[in-house]
Amino acid sequence: MASQEHLDKMQLRQNYRNLWHTDLMGTVKVDSPYCCLAFWCGPCVSYLLRKRALYNDMSRYVCCAGYMPCSGRCGESRCPELCLATEVFLCFGNSVASTRFMLQDEFNIQTTKCDNCIIGFMFCLQQIACIFSIVAMIVGSEDIQEASQLLSCLADMVYCTVCACMQTQHKIEMDKRDGMFGPQPVMAVPPAQQMSRIDQQIPPSIGYPPQTYGQSYGQPYGYPPQPPQGYPAAGYPPSNHPPPGYPPSGYPK
Repeated sequence: MASQEHLDKMQLRQNYRNLWHTDLMGTVKVDSPYCCLAFWCGPCVSYLLRKRALYNDMSRYVCCAGYMPCSGRCGESRCPELCLATEVFLCFGNSVASTRFMLQDEFNIQTTKCDNCIIGFMFCLQQIACIFSIVAMIVGSEDIQEASQLLSCLADMVYCTVCACMQTQHKIEMDKRDGMFGPQPVMAVPPAQQMSRIDQQIPPSIGYPPQTYGQSYGQPYGYPPQPPQGYPAAGYPPSNHPPPGYPPSGYPK
């Protein structure tokens, strides 16, 4: 049942609408010092980020943020700080991923295709390095052993680099959450509206430029419009209107 819930959550994350404030490729450029700190002191940074993700309320702490089978069974309620320290040092990868899932579920953040490719490449490289190590152990060839060692070293470097970029990404997102990028834009209050009264000939213009009758048709300004000169024409209507004998006799009036 728990595994099905986790699968449902993973499926739900694919439909999230929001994006990370910075993708994995841009974290080094946005916050290089913190990225270096996360590279060399990954467990310490993971501890601080998880605590910050919980809004510094350690009473809410659950091992691996509730995403693992061991969650809630490690005595977190008695000593959450010790449990978190144990998590980040013994299960470093899970601690980084759990913090990531927490932020994604809180802010409806999806992972971009580029980030998925980077994370997938990291996992594939680790699997290839593991396969080469097994083959080298079975065959006993020195060339394969050297190749497996090089692949293992490369996989470890990629793993540490990606984890550092992920933790920097989490830190930037929480900086945005805590308003460290400046105050959020405030919507302007609309102007006060006025209701037109019955005794007003023209309703008040609030929020719109004053319009005058006939302005867009080249007519003179003002309301009501003034009739043109010479209107009506002289001699109109004629003096003999209606003509004599009209209407005819017998026509109903």
